[in-house]
This record gives sequence, C-alpha cells and structure tokens, in this order.
Amino acid sequence: MKWGILATGTIAKKFAATVEQMKDEGQQLAAVGSRNLDSARAFAEQYGIPAAHGSYEELAQDPAVEAVYVATPNSMHYENVRLCLENGKHVLCEKPFTLTAAQAEELYTLAERKGLFLMEALWIDFLPLYEKLRALLEEGAIGRVTRVSVQYGFVAAGARRERKFLSGLGGGALLDIGIYNLGFLQMILPAPEQIETQEVRFTEYGTDEYSRLLLRYPGGCTAESVQTIGQELQRVAVIEGTLGSITLPDFQHAQEMILRTADTEKTFRFPFDINGFEYQIREASACVSKGRTHSERYTPAMSIELTRRMQDIRTAWGMKFEGEE
Repeated sequence: MKWGILATGTIAKKFAATVEQMKDEGQQLAAVGSRNLDSARAFAEQYGIPAAHGSYEELAQDPAVEAVYVATPNSMHYENVRLCLENGKHVLCEKPFTLTAAQAEELYTLAERKGLFLMEALWIDFLPLYEKLRALLEEGAIGRVTRVSVQYGFVAAGARRERKFLSGLGGGALLDIGIYNLGFLQMILPAPEQIETQEVRFTEYGTDEYSRLLLRYPGGCTAESVQTIGQELQRVAVIEGTLGSITLPDFQHAQEMILRTADTEKTFRFPFDINGFEYQIREASACVSKGRTHSERYTPAMSIELTRRMQDIRTAWGMKFEGEE
C-alpha cells in the first residue's frame, strides 16, 4: 500500500522507519505532509519519500497516496481524519482516535458510507503475544480472573512536557498512555460495571499528570490502572486468577509473559519482526486489499467504547480540554 504520513513528529518517524523495512511486503512511503514545508522536505529526505507537501490538504489530495497515517496532536485527529476521508483516502489514525465518542462515531460512519478503511492505531492490539494470552485465558489456564493490575509512567521535561500536557492539544496522561492501560484491559475483560478514581493529580495546564483508577467487573473481578507522566513506572501488567497468574514485564511492547500456577512456571516469548508497528500496518493493508472498511480485530465499536470510557473518566474529573463545550 502507498502511504502518506500526515505530520512529522516522533511517532510519525517511527511509522516511517517501520514502513521502510516492509518494502518486500509491498508497503511504500509515497508522501509526507506538514504545515511547514521545510519540515516535510527534511522528513522526506530522511526516509526517501518521493513527495513532500507544505499542508495537510495537499497531502490528502495527492493522487499517489492510497492511505494516510495521521500523526498529529490528539485534538487535531477529528479534523485531520475527516479531511483524508473526504479526499478518498483510507486512514490509520494514531491513538487516541478522537476526544469524544460522538466524533469517533461520526468518522466511522463517514468511512463506511464512503467505502474507505478507517482504524485507530492502537498498535498493541495486534501483537502476536496477545493472541496467545487470550487463548490461555479462554482455556482457563489460571482459572477465573479475579484481579488485574496495569501501570505505565514516564517523565517528560522541557518542551516535550508542555506538548504532553497542553489542554489545547488534548494533553494529559490518560489519553497519552492511560489509553494503553485501558486498551489492555479491554482486550482481556468484559466492559466494566463501574470505574472509580482512587487518585488524580492535575498540572498547571489543567490536564492530568497522574491517576489511579479502580475498575469493577461482573463476577467480582477488579482492575487497577495507574498512568502518569512525571514518574518512571515499569510497564508491567499482572493478571491474577483462582489457579494462578500471568505476568507481562512490559505489556506495551509485549514480547514475553510468564504463566505461574501451583505446579508450573512457563515463559512465552513472541519477539517482534520489526518494532511492533508492523502488525497494525499489515492489518490495515490486508483489510484494504479485501475491501473492508474496518478491522474485525480492533473494531469501530471497540474504538468508540474506549473513547467513551476516557471521556466519561474526564467528565467525572471535571476536566475539559480547551475549546470543548
């Protein structure tokens, strides 16, 4: 598939570097677009991209581009995805998909109406290890799941900290990395009956820097999710059951997990082919080749529900982004 990349930041560079290593699979970088032409040209030169555009509109209108990877700040995803769909492009949009569930529903409806593929790039959903994890849970390897804990935290400083927290960009730890925690829980558990905030702290920008959430599920299972930008936390997840446990030392870059029961301890390893991004790219490309407007692995309903969950949490906190009614 011929990809256009919309924006030139850190995550766009990772995407470009991944596609570069997938040429033998038919993946190509066709164009890049930025609001700064010099930035687009530098990006294009770095990754050997044929076309550089000085606006997002030019990228969306480029006939050489089949699909666009949207890598702009959170608050811009809705308008950028809509622009690409209106110009007939398939879209893979960086997480979080949109700021509100209503925006997400509108975009998935538009894609369906136009016969275009659209998916939120929650890349961890496509990692091979998670297929095995779901199989272990379904076969009852650790019995009934009773408790799950998941955490993710890092420190951002200087200009990077400001970008991560600015309200006008849809900033804060929940949408930036808490989405991985909640996405992980969505993969392995049913919809929660209740979400309680045990603790939340805000920055001078009015967005969250730390939160600890307690999710309650049918049957008595509970989950704790901790997300923070301001403290280094190992990206560990632990699933406890009536017959044992499964530990993921790094649930985001999930390549290893340890199954422990009363009579066994077994480690499963699923190393990446490249860096983890390749699996979502393969999924998007396969869906487009089959004429599908969405993935059956990570569906629009799942994306919308995850967006709604984070919106409900923000509402409970009284946290609104700049420009939100």
